[in-house]
Amino acid sequence: MIQVYSWATPNGHKVHIMLEECRLAYEAIPVDIGAGDQFKPEFLKISPNNKIPALVDPDGPDGQPIALFESGAILLYLAAKTGKFLPKSDRRKFEVLQWLMFQMGGVGPMLGQAHHFRMYAPEKIDYAVNRYTNEARRIYGVMDTQLASHKYIAGATYSIADIAIFPWLRSWQNQGIDWANHPHLKDWFDRVGARPAVQRGVQVLAGLRKPITDDKAREVLFGKTQHERRPAG
Repeated sequence: MIQVYSWATPNGHKVHIMLEECRLAYEAIPVDIGAGDQFKPEFLKISPNNKIPALVDPDGPDGQPIALFESGAILLYLAAKTGKFLPKSDRRKFEVLQWLMFQMGGVGPMLGQAHHFRMYAPEKIDYAVNRYTNEARRIYGVMDTQLASHKYIAGATYSIADIAIFPWLRSWQNQGIDWANHPHLKDWFDRVGARPAVQRGVQVLAGLRKPITDDKAREVLFGKTQHERRPAG
């Protein structure tokens, strides 16, 4: 059975949703990133960047176990394993992959920064708040324009690009977004969110997650702890 080491975050949700969409048997193993579980040696063996999610498949491509980190790589692996949600033709495949890269390089990092500076920064710095809020709005605009003429983010069919992007938009309010400015994206968001597998995926480990309200959790997630607790070597 596939093991996914994860937490109820957008990057974790991507993999949970993909596993549910593919109807693969899996075990979700919680990695409490507020408590510092991501720095434990056993987790670092499969995720050297000390980030969730990570996946271990005992039945890898050559019949041997494989361990993977980075959510985008995991989505590609599961798409290859199952033959689902990634087109076979080169043209369609690369059309999907460009939007997956858009999520990995833009949607996740920029919306994450907007969320951080608007919600968690100990000091509200106007420049940072404005910088990342404006970038979040720009990125939402890019997707809204794309969806004005496409049913899904990469074209006519649902794909790993949709799976990768959807979880990041669930915190739209904390990113300074007004859905009224992005009607095509909102329609897509509602349609994807109505999928049963998506609804199941975002509930995985959700009951374990707690609001980041104490100083210890903030330090583990955002402070120097994340550097100091990495084992030497």
